[in-house]
Amino acid sequence: MSTHIFDRRNFLLGSCLGLGSLALPACAASTTLGKGGVLKGLHHPAKAKRLIYLTMVGGPSHMDMFDHKPQLAKLYDTNLPDSVRQGQRLTGMTAGQSRLPVAPSIYKFSPGGKCGTPFSELLPFMGKMADDLCLIKTMWTDAINHEPAQQLMYTGNMNSGAPSFGAWLSYALGSLNEDLPSYAVLKAQMSNPILQNVQAISSRLWGTGYLPGEHAGIGLRSGADPVLFLDNPPGVPREIRRGMLDDLGRMNAAELAQLADPDTRVRMAQYEMAFRMQASVPELTDISKEPAHVLDMYGPEVRKPGSFAADCLLARRLVERGTRVVQVFHRGWDQHGNLPRDLPWQCRDVDRASYALVQDLKQRGLLEDTMVVWGGEFGRTIYSQGGLTRDNYGRDHHPKCFSMWAAGGGFKAGSSYGSTDDFAYNITENPVHIRDFHASLLHLFGIDHERLTFKTQGLDARLTGVLPAKVVKGILA
Repeated sequence: MSTHIFDRRNFLLGSCLGLGSLALPACAASTTLGKGGVLKGLHHPAKAKRLIYLTMVGGPSHMDMFDHKPQLAKLYDTNLPDSVRQGQRLTGMTAGQSRLPVAPSIYKFSPGGKCGTPFSELLPFMGKMADDLCLIKTMWTDAINHEPAQQLMYTGNMNSGAPSFGAWLSYALGSLNEDLPSYAVLKAQMSNPILQNVQAISSRLWGTGYLPGEHAGIGLRSGADPVLFLDNPPGVPREIRRGMLDDLGRMNAAELAQLADPDTRVRMAQYEMAFRMQASVPELTDISKEPAHVLDMYGPEVRKPGSFAADCLLARRLVERGTRVVQVFHRGWDQHGNLPRDLPWQCRDVDRASYALVQDLKQRGLLEDTMVVWGGEFGRTIYSQGGLTRDNYGRDHHPKCFSMWAAGGGFKAGSSYGSTDDFAYNITENPVHIRDFHASLLHLFGIDHERLTFKTQGLDARLTGVLPAKVVKGILA
């Protein structure tokens, strides 16, 4: 009889997995469930199987893009009323300003689609597909600075160490294709050379935290090597690599049997995934056989590896082949100054490709059960940071209301949810906290957010945390 060496961490991990599985009810088999997920059955019927999250890092300016406030034109350069600010805290970048001058958007808005939802002239393609989108104008968050706001948006917790939503979905539902990662991460390049040195993003945003490590997002790069160190060294054929991995697997299996260390199991799974990806990734990234009309829909940038357009096409190819979650990061949305110079550039990067992605999924019959989400970590202030002229202004961080959109996967198409005040500063109807959005996202995947838990540090941790969270029925089809 072999002797197992357990430390406290392994004991708790093993116990929580066993008890957690007992708490999960069995229900009818569903193609939504893949291999390696902890759920043996869904909590209720699912509408979504896959998620593509278009992540705008920095906080897009909602009043310049989605939340039209034409009445503000007459209030140009007036001070933001105290009755609107309501004592809300400011960042250190504007807390010392003697006044907060109102900066109405300089961009025209037009009704989009049959639903008539207004979209900025900066987003002509998104406006064209308004009937496919659920525009949520009343998102809000607790964080006012980038790092905690990003962590709250993508992990449900402002503190480091929590699993990302993609890791939660992979952990719960498993993989639909063993030859590709269940959760893939793409970091798009920006076309604006002025914005190349924007703040970095951390792998914590797509990490697993306390969940098993095999559910972390795997980064795919542009260029000849989409995954670092994936190719075999020169002179090492695939058969020799297979033999090496078999030998290594036997050694790791012996270590796992003796120590029961979950990290060993993760390493074994990662080695095998890397071997399978050696065959699957080259086909995945080869777009030469894509029809010309599809490439034309994404625009000329789609032929540039690493562009947002190319990453959107790659995201479609990934979910088409069974990847559960794809997260595309696009940075540079932090316009504290020079907004009229930089925001149009940012919008050109993402507008056409976002439209093409949704239409591409739609024409392939994938949009019905593939969820596409577009948004950042917070919004921007209606007042200008620093100086204000007709041609130049900037906006500070604003957590109390901002806009996002979602398409497919059970979201209510052709709808606009919630209302903000005349300054796009406060929510007046139907607030949606990030926890509510996470609860709604899980709901569409057939998961009750209160029942998907993982035992860690004596707590039944979950994506939506311990504070109240609700499914927002008004954004669901």
